[in-house]
Amino acid sequence: MNRTQIAEVVFDLPVAHPFSYSVPPHLTVVPGQRVQAPLGGAVRPGVVVGLRALDTAGVKPLAAALEPGPIMSRSQLDFARWISAESCSSLGSTSAALLPPVLPGEPMPSACEWSGNRAETPELFVGADRLARVRREIEAHAGGVLLLTADIATAADWAASLSALGPVARLDSGIADRDRRRAWNALAAGAARLAVGTRSALLAPIPPPAMLVLIDEHEAAHKPPGAPRIHSRDVVLRRAALEGARLLLPSATPSVEIWWLADGGRARLHPVDPGSWPAVSVADTRGMLRADPLTPALGRAAYDALARGRRVCLLVSRLSSALACDDCGSVPRCPECGIALAFSRVEKTLACRFCARRDAAPDTCGACGGRRLSAFGWGAERVEHALRRRFPRARIARYDPDAMRGARLAKQRQEATGADIVIGTRGALRLFEPASLGLAGFVTPDQFLRVADFRASERAFALMWAAAERVRPDGQVVIQSQHHDHYILRAVIDQDRAEFYKHELRFRAESGYPPFRRLCRVTARGRSASAARALADTCVGRLRDARLTVYPAIAERRGLAWRILVKGRADLPAHVSRALEDGGPADRRGRGMIEIEMDPVD
Repeated sequence: MNRTQIAEVVFDLPVAHPFSYSVPPHLTVVPGQRVQAPLGGAVRPGVVVGLRALDTAGVKPLAAALEPGPIMSRSQLDFARWISAESCSSLGSTSAALLPPVLPGEPMPSACEWSGNRAETPELFVGADRLARVRREIEAHAGGVLLLTADIATAADWAASLSALGPVARLDSGIADRDRRRAWNALAAGAARLAVGTRSALLAPIPPPAMLVLIDEHEAAHKPPGAPRIHSRDVVLRRAALEGARLLLPSATPSVEIWWLADGGRARLHPVDPGSWPAVSVADTRGMLRADPLTPALGRAAYDALARGRRVCLLVSRLSSALACDDCGSVPRCPECGIALAFSRVEKTLACRFCARRDAAPDTCGACGGRRLSAFGWGAERVEHALRRRFPRARIARYDPDAMRGARLAKQRQEATGADIVIGTRGALRLFEPASLGLAGFVTPDQFLRVADFRASERAFALMWAAAERVRPDGQVVIQSQHHDHYILRAVIDQDRAEFYKHELRFRAESGYPPFRRLCRVTARGRSASAARALADTCVGRLRDARLTVYPAIAERRGLAWRILVKGRADLPAHVSRALEDGGPADRRGRGMIEIEMDPVD
């Protein structure tokens, strides 16, 4: 019997194990190399992750090598394994998402091993001059630089900005596949030292000594849908440690996780240039906003800005899923989890999306005894109609990039670019440069705090701070709120980040939320409601047997899917994977699918 090499190959499939293939005599393959192999009646691209000697009886041969050498070095392949394990994603899907397209016939440099030098302490830039300082650091750096952004548009802007420093390899889906692959090759060959990309560039080779830059690491867009389900922040922290790279994290409002590292001395907070700050005030809305979206204070501020020829941005929320007291502003919260309870208008109930607690909606406020409880809200369209009556001569436009796509969004953007008053959701702030607005107003920001999510305060704080940075020093920020003494508002008024993080870290520690504990969302799906429920019950049982904190399953999509929230320590991914390895992601008995998402951001 012939003894030869066996290649272990992984594919872009939700399958944890590799597949075995014999290596034909005319092929020479190594781990980290992309090949073609037969699977399921078709020839698919995959990555060789290991080689071994074994009898070849009954083992299919590889079809071809897609490239002359490995696209990943041993250290990069080990890093991809870590990403796969940490995100509970398959190694094949992880590799496919983080590698450039195949480009047959192009010369390909050898993949280089990482130096493994001692890791430097991550550096946090939060001041008003943070981006200018980062650019100066990039310009002075002698080695390779990989700069990562949350979206394609920002990547394109940075690529254009850094082009004055030399060739820039752009590694995002906003360019053609051929150009993206050639940019990867240029980095590997040392022909370019600067690289700009999005999440798909996390494995990009850069010449040592390496510098990694993650722009606005607090953005949820750094963890887009699809494998690997992991935040870019976690990946660059690990890569910097393994590669001995310098890591820069510029962000006006860092995530609570990163601030916690800095607070504990595990990240270095650079001296802060506070910059100029507009006048920030809070307009009390208790008992108001029934017939008009603007309080007298916000209305006067808008008149003043328009009279001085300055632009106005009014921010609204698309969410109104929680209940609040119109008299005192109190929001019913889960006594166990501490987050706002979700209000169902149809069922007239309050429910916790974490622990599944469900109660009938009260008739009176538990804090003040008031009887005016409501989940009303002012959406962008309703605010626009009211403002057209109040400001008939002003050019008014709506901009909601989260709700529209394509030609309609392009038309909205064009209208908003020349408008005197722009009404929109958080995405509308991208229309304005720093210190360009006369007024930023928040119509109903309390709705941001009512969202049934422990990150609600962090997101509201980031949005308010971003709005203040876009207002001129002699302009105004007016926040209409029932919670005039909330620590978020005090922090923005006083331009004091530490005030916000002090309160937020205390809340997270007391309630057992990140960064002190980790969360995992498991979704069990079935072809029928009964099959989905049975699969969910099996998952809950296995997870509880693993001695994890498991909250009751919550039904979604008419019972065809059940969501299970799991809480644990730093090693939570390993425990979840072991508990569910018999079933998924594809349950072998054909009852349904199990999806695992570590550290969900929504």
